[in-house]
Amino acid sequence: MSDDNTDWRFSLDEKARREAHAEEMGGASKVERQHGRGKLDARQRIAELVDDGSFREIGKLAGRGEYDEHGNYVRSSASNFIFGQAAIGGRPVVASADDFTVRGGASDAAIYRKFVHAEQMAAEYGIPLIRMIDGTGGGGSVKSLEQMGYTYVPEVPGFQHIAANMKQVPVVALALGPCAGLGAARVVASHYSVMVRGLSQIFTAGPAVVAPLGESLDKEGLGGSDIHTRNGVVDDEASSEADAMARARAFLSFLPSRVGAPLERVDTGDSPDRTDDALLDIVPTDKAKGYSMRRIVASVMDAGSVFEMGRRWGQAVITAFARLDGWPVAVIASNPAFLGGSWTADTSEKVKRFVELAELFRLPVVHLVDNPGFMIGLEAERAATIRRGVETMNAIYAATVPWATVIIRKAYGVAGAAMSDHTRFQYRAAWPSGDWGSLPIDGGVEVAYRGELEASDDPVAELARIKAKLARVSSPFRTAERYAVEDIIDPRETRPFLTNFIRLAMRDRGGQA
Repeated sequence: MSDDNTDWRFSLDEKARREAHAEEMGGASKVERQHGRGKLDARQRIAELVDDGSFREIGKLAGRGEYDEHGNYVRSSASNFIFGQAAIGGRPVVASADDFTVRGGASDAAIYRKFVHAEQMAAEYGIPLIRMIDGTGGGGSVKSLEQMGYTYVPEVPGFQHIAANMKQVPVVALALGPCAGLGAARVVASHYSVMVRGLSQIFTAGPAVVAPLGESLDKEGLGGSDIHTRNGVVDDEASSEADAMARARAFLSFLPSRVGAPLERVDTGDSPDRTDDALLDIVPTDKAKGYSMRRIVASVMDAGSVFEMGRRWGQAVITAFARLDGWPVAVIASNPAFLGGSWTADTSEKVKRFVELAELFRLPVVHLVDNPGFMIGLEAERAATIRRGVETMNAIYAATVPWATVIIRKAYGVAGAAMSDHTRFQYRAAWPSGDWGSLPIDGGVEVAYRGELEASDDPVAELARIKAKLARVSSPFRTAERYAVEDIIDPRETRPFLTNFIRLAMRDRGGQA
């Protein structure tokens, strides 16, 4: 055996040693501390997230080397950012994880270049990116300033790639620990984000930093999931890390790998012509009573396919992905169980973001409408509800994806008009329970007919007579006579109505099952 071969073997031995040191992460004691907090370590997280055996790490040798007085390698400290190529459901992804066991996830000599490369890889190869964030996720530490010997004007190397990826590939962020500063920003800069209840917190600055402001709060009180899954900062809450990863996989299953790629149809085994007798009487004849819109969504979509996003905020609307005759669709559905379905500022913002997400990835939209209008009153005015509502209407009218509308019950005022872009062809129908107009008739009768009521000998009887007359005028069939609504359908036939839409909309688009 030649000396050259011996030299190369020596080098490969060193490579193996370096990789073994990388797998130690922050060292046994810190890894044990991570596990003691009930948290997986970074390498366990990647293994849990992706298909078995699919992870190919990039940059495993990056870190800080230690050498003896002769310049010989002794050991190395791992980088606290791990990433590589993997697969989820057989499709390629970029999987990344912050390693909290290495300096609490703060920056080190190698993290920025690896961090940038993870973002670039997703963009250039057109594959989804998953960030598992635990710590500052690239931010600096106070101790590093002493080591550097100077302070610096803030900048975020690679942030242009974060911004670009939001327009190019699906981006998922899982908050799996305290996420401050840049870590918090990386959670928010995503199409879908999840926090784990009791395990993760998000804040611009942590409790110790805000304490001088007179705010004495622990991490959970300052930035726990009860705060950020209700204000729209984060989309969903998970009960565990495994639950968070399952949600990430489910979210990605509805989207193409990149913007512009075809949608994929799968065989769900559910008949497109299936009907549901339970829908016939699900909407009460008493307009003041609520019902379960989620029950309707589950009925008309492919069985077991509904994946709701953002359930805990903007609750007057349900936003969900689902499959319809095997095709992925974006579902917007009023929720009469919350504020009667009235759109608040938060609800408007939620719908706007969801419509823009559907438009970006070209998912057809199904809108199930029961909207009594924008929320009114002093708090609604203070929350700038009308501005948020108009911004949402702008997004709806700018959308070009196929769009189907079913008016389940109410559609009033400007918010009711946000059911779709009326200037396009309307693939639309209403249930017999449809009730619409510029304002609810019941609420305006006494004002509109004040003179007649005051002049009547029996105002009560006169009011009843007027309401009966208006009830006949407000029949949805009167609207259909004038072709002001395209059709009135039997509620039981809603699924066939929608599966016909998706077959028409997806003709010659996407991959077949």
